[in-house]
Amino acid sequence: MTDALTRKALDPKAILNASAPAGDASEGMSYLNSLPRRLVTLYLPLVLILFVLLFPFYWMALTAVKPDAQLLDMETYSPFWTWSPTFKHFHKLLFESYYPHWLWNTMYVAVASTVLSIVASVLAAYAIVRLRYKGANLVGGLIFLAYLVPPSILFIPLSTVVFQYGLFDSPFALILTYPTILIPFSTWLLMGYFKTIPFELEECALIDGASRWQILIKIVLPLAIPGLISAFIFCFTLCWNEFIYALTFLQSTQHKTVPVAIVNEFVDGDVYRWGALMAGALAGSVPLVILYAFFVEHYVSAMTGAVKE
Repeated sequence: MTDALTRKALDPKAILNASAPAGDASEGMSYLNSLPRRLVTLYLPLVLILFVLLFPFYWMALTAVKPDAQLLDMETYSPFWTWSPTFKHFHKLLFESYYPHWLWNTMYVAVASTVLSIVASVLAAYAIVRLRYKGANLVGGLIFLAYLVPPSILFIPLSTVVFQYGLFDSPFALILTYPTILIPFSTWLLMGYFKTIPFELEECALIDGASRWQILIKIVLPLAIPGLISAFIFCFTLCWNEFIYALTFLQSTQHKTVPVAIVNEFVDGDVYRWGALMAGALAGSVPLVILYAFFVEHYVSAMTGAVKE
């Protein structure tokens, strides 16, 4: 009996079980040890979610490379596959339309609006979080409430302002109006992230004689890079996909952005040129896919830090 107790005491599994806390998460994960349970609780939901999320992109890519005859004849040809893909729609998009110019307009407007919004949001968020004055919390709440106002309501008075300043049918109309919907959310996001930065760092810098501007540039912003990246991705994505303001403020074909241009230029009355439409949507989504692929980790970490507060 003594030998049995000795072997049990020297058993690694027994040691791990004895040292593990009572609420160890591994006990709960043991529920997934059997294959049927993993299939029902893990793999099946993941497959369904992936199908729902990825099928629209698959359909868009398939439509972009289908010949025109196969787009309309669903009985003769399979709607879910093609054996004779073509790049005619992409050739027409890139070389027989203003699509490269539309892409440049979208990039120019998105980058300019995003930079302007980030600068304003950084100053507003730092002033609300770090500068102690009466009503700071109220100001922060009002800024976030401004984000809840639908853009479909704001574009009506903004269109009058844009027309009176002579900015109608100009990219500057979008560059100056997009911050109205970007700054509130970006300010709220950066407020949450700035709160995670220890205030003692700034107190030490103040004791050493640093100004508030130096503290913001040399201490706060380097530590808040994940939050800045997250705010940049949010603003850039919203500018890239925005439709209502671009449709209202831009009229000339050469000044339009991609979301508005592909809808206006590739729809003739009740005739939809689905191949060119899907090719334009697919090509227009590539920059956003690249952006998220490189910075998704910073985006998630910044959102987590903001929500934590």
